[in-house]
Amino acid sequence: MSNKLLFPPLNEQMDLIRRGASEIIPEEELQKKIEKSIKEGKQLKIKLGCDPTRPDLHLGHSVVLRKLAQFQQLGHQAILIIGDFTGMIGDPSGRNSARPPLTVEETRKNAQSYWEQAVKILDPETTKIIHNSEWLGKMSFEDVIKLASKYTVARMLERDDFTKRFKGGIPISLHEILYPLAQAMDSVAIESDVELGGTDQKFNLLVGRDIQREFGIEPQVILTLPLLVGTDGTEKMSKSYDNYIGISELPKDIYGKTLSIPDSLIYTYYELTTDIPNAGLAEIKKNLENPAVNPRDIKRALARRLVAMYYNEETALESEKEFDNIFVKKGLPDEVPEFKVEGLKEIELVELMVITGSAPTKSEARRLLQQGGVTIDGAKVEDLKYVVKLENPFILKVGKRKFYKITN
Repeated sequence: MSNKLLFPPLNEQMDLIRRGASEIIPEEELQKKIEKSIKEGKQLKIKLGCDPTRPDLHLGHSVVLRKLAQFQQLGHQAILIIGDFTGMIGDPSGRNSARPPLTVEETRKNAQSYWEQAVKILDPETTKIIHNSEWLGKMSFEDVIKLASKYTVARMLERDDFTKRFKGGIPISLHEILYPLAQAMDSVAIESDVELGGTDQKFNLLVGRDIQREFGIEPQVILTLPLLVGTDGTEKMSKSYDNYIGISELPKDIYGKTLSIPDSLIYTYYELTTDIPNAGLAEIKKNLENPAVNPRDIKRALARRLVAMYYNEETALESEKEFDNIFVKKGLPDEVPEFKVEGLKEIELVELMVITGSAPTKSEARRLLQQGGVTIDGAKVEDLKYVVKLENPFILKVGKRKFYKITN
């Protein structure tokens, strides 16, 4: 009885692999690897490295995780490298300053949180998880010197971020230069066939090819994916820009935030963040080009799909119903937290916003008032010195999603 695995044909695999990819370098090598894999019935090793610098994942992170999951669907071996060792160095990719290193404890804690969220996308049964401290932590200083001798400073400074920092007189520490070599050793250790990463990782992934070659290993193919633009429509999705949609956020927040993306990003989000088949993508593109179709309807379907992916269909429909109740029918959420103000007959609205937690500071509260984002029982308040009477209960709404029932 044969132990050979059966894989989909080459063209079927390439159709799925190409979807949403920025670059496949070199594509002809990947085709040869897949053809050999089909012929021999052996899985390709697909590598994704993650430095657990943050414990929370958003849709931007899901883009590359989803590509790894697609390789799993095609029958290949997904290998998630947890950078508990490289996390202590700090990846300099795309940064104009050194990233603060983490402790081992921090990387392990973040890694656990990362995995708990990543399994919403990856098949936990077939994903292989490896910590790169297993090999990097065992390297001697002699090993590091030998590794460093295989790459030149000139080539390392070809990186855009290093070039800009060097020209701008911004310090580049030696440990940052070692980072791409450390990441490359991950590819050597597992003998990866393909490595995935964002477009900002292209340099590091190419170093992996070079170092594998130096160790006599067939070089990996690299596949880069675009950096997802956030809900603001301009910057890449990031918590620091507050333009993110977290994959573990409340369903209503995933739904509401999705509806806030610009119409120009609808197709991109469908392509990069969902598992809708390519035929469905073509239909969405056609509808978006049809002036008779309202893009908002397509966006609502996207919001439902995303909630269903990370929760379920029923929750997706409930989130849409609640959103419509609040924003379309101008109603209230099913549950409004009650906040009791005791011992006072009146209070300045700015102060009330701070004590309810709807604004972190008084200056932020004033900014929200000036922008027209505050209402009391549906009536907009813009007076920065407005005093609220506490005789009867009322509904305070701050921004689009914060509701409070104020009582005395």
